[in-house]
Amino acid sequence: MKTLGSTVPLPCLLQGEAKLTGIKVQAPLWAASPAAANPSSRRVGGARGGRGRGACARHQRGAWPTKRARQLSRLSRAGPSAGDQLVCAPLTWAGARHRRMAASRKPPRVRANHKDFQLRNLRIIEPNEVTHSGDTGVETDSGMPPKVTSELLRQLRQAMRNSEYVTEPIQAYIIPSGDAHQSEYIAPCDCRRAFVSGFDGSAGTAIITEEHAAMWTDGRYFLQAAKQMDSNWTLMKMGLKDTPTQEDWLVSVLPEGSRVGVDPSIIPTDYWKKMAKVLRSAGHHLIPVKENLVDKIWTDRPERPCKPLLTLGLDYTGISWKDKIADLRLKMAERNVVWFVVTALDEIAWLFNLRGSDVEHNPVFFSYAVIGLETIMLFIDGDRIDAPSVKEHLLLDLGLEAEYRIQVHPYKSILSELKALCADLSPREKVWVSDKASYAVSEAIPKDHRCCMPYTPICIAKAVKNSAESEGMRRAHVPKGDVTEISAADKAEEFRRQQADFVDLSFPTISSTGPNGAIIHYAPVPETNRTLSLDEVYLIDSGAQYKDGTTDVTRTMHFGTPTAYEKECFTYVLKGHIAVSAAIFPTGTKGHLLDSFARSALWDSGLDYLHGTGHGVGSFLNVHEGPCGISYKTFSDEPLEAGMIVTDEPGYYEDGSFGIRIENVVLVVPVKTKYNFNNRGSLTFEPLTLVPIQTKMIDVDSLTDKECDWLNNYHLTCRDVIGKELQKQGRQEALEWLIRETQPISKQH
Repeated sequence: MKTLGSTVPLPCLLQGEAKLTGIKVQAPLWAASPAAANPSSRRVGGARGGRGRGACARHQRGAWPTKRARQLSRLSRAGPSAGDQLVCAPLTWAGARHRRMAASRKPPRVRANHKDFQLRNLRIIEPNEVTHSGDTGVETDSGMPPKVTSELLRQLRQAMRNSEYVTEPIQAYIIPSGDAHQSEYIAPCDCRRAFVSGFDGSAGTAIITEEHAAMWTDGRYFLQAAKQMDSNWTLMKMGLKDTPTQEDWLVSVLPEGSRVGVDPSIIPTDYWKKMAKVLRSAGHHLIPVKENLVDKIWTDRPERPCKPLLTLGLDYTGISWKDKIADLRLKMAERNVVWFVVTALDEIAWLFNLRGSDVEHNPVFFSYAVIGLETIMLFIDGDRIDAPSVKEHLLLDLGLEAEYRIQVHPYKSILSELKALCADLSPREKVWVSDKASYAVSEAIPKDHRCCMPYTPICIAKAVKNSAESEGMRRAHVPKGDVTEISAADKAEEFRRQQADFVDLSFPTISSTGPNGAIIHYAPVPETNRTLSLDEVYLIDSGAQYKDGTTDVTRTMHFGTPTAYEKECFTYVLKGHIAVSAAIFPTGTKGHLLDSFARSALWDSGLDYLHGTGHGVGSFLNVHEGPCGISYKTFSDEPLEAGMIVTDEPGYYEDGSFGIRIENVVLVVPVKTKYNFNNRGSLTFEPLTLVPIQTKMIDVDSLTDKECDWLNNYHLTCRDVIGKELQKQGRQEALEWLIRETQPISKQH
């Protein structure tokens, strides 16, 4: 294999986001699955059979899978061996009645035998076996063995029966991936699911019963989860039609009248309600377990971070925290709400124009806030609120009028204080809280006073950037030996740290070459580190947190000569990227209506990617932000409106070969059109990311004239904006690379 030597100008390769290569993408939180293609058939992985298919959503008797596990008798006697990996396999439904029952989502009347369910729905994959999708078993060339979890699971199951923690034994325990604030990215002290299972992706839910341990995750993490978990675990691939939901699986495997436990402080209220309803209808019970059972067996659990706070002035925020409070109170008054409980960390940071570093790569801090019509309560630990800069920012020493005077309370006192507030409410007074808040917080508010909503007014206001925030996001995307995946990632970070207002990365850099690129959220470690090669596709996905904005960009490139198939796939992805970026759509359009624009070229050739196309991006806040996005899932996202910032990131992933993704951060802006139907106006996207797209990877003749024009205009903007900054910095080598990479393309007519 030819390796990429030190003669390649890596700084040039990484120049472009400027603040240099904001090359990041992490697939959206609501993503489903990577296109795990079989190189021999060019078929998207999981489309038919193979390792990616889940057990049926119900346990009515249907036809057996075409290829059953070869060791069923051994499994029934002794369970899987240490080298085996359990994954879901598809069942073929028999009869229209079964299909109707599955569609109705009602629990079946007859409960399957536990072992019968296990044998019919799980198949064993040998360490070196190749499944229908082209995946290999647990053992890979990564050199990283999965975490051994037998003893941890034994201790956890023992805790499920321990009267010190539960009033009665529970038959199942749910371990979600989030923290008490339902954060996507969490502090080490909250990584309970990773501690128990070994799987450390940002999305996933573990459920442990007396006999089973199952992990649900989305398509960004199918490959990673399969490699990180040992044979004790069953991987449930969300988004595939035959994968059971968590509640359906529990109904299938639990004895009648079972108790299912979960920590109420880390489970979202909407999840609790859905799970409790299904379990109750099947004769089971969802039980709040106030003592987190994982914490009881985690002897060296890290402490909760309590790091210093950073204040942001009007130059960055555009509006003071007092004005934000005033705007929020107006919205509360419109709904006859007297208290508003804020639990999301990024919403609290945005509201008070403060940032922190309690969660790596996310500039937030552990806290709660309760806003009344005349009272402000902030729940936060440590003496960081007493720092002179913070006291000055929050005007704590100035004797403000009562309605803007902040009362500081201990972080853990939120539930007791909330119950005390609610005890004094008159019958018609309401308390506003997100239905994503923890069940513990919601239950502290009496049902008659509770007013739940899917998206808080802070969430929506935060998503629509004001002029100062929009301009800051523009500034954030302009720059003020053998190369391996790790050294390339380190170099990208080194460049970023040289830029003004740099605070942190916005997520761990995804630097992947060859087959590692097919692992959507791959992060290089010494055991998996590959040398960049002249023979393989390289994908780098990185971003940073600056005081004036958050970046998130992905680029895919080849340092040698790409194959015809690699160019073909790259071109399909590029066509989808352009289709979204150039789209003109009516005001009020929801993001899911644009998702097919990104997939059309891939669909035409029978290819696809099974993650969302775009997610919201915060302004010096979380790199994944609601409530807007571009996804094939028709969830209750907010319509796109001017000032919102999302990503445009279609991709294609071929297991064992390569990954391709092209991502820009884009700003929703108004656009004038020839006509204006119903006077509703139109919107389009302005790319904020200015990084050249490698033309070597493009089959130019497959592009339309309009697509060629879009790319040439985009590259001209890159050259004009970034070129001026590189000239000012005296970076001649980078400037020469930029000019070379932004040469116009033309079709061979």
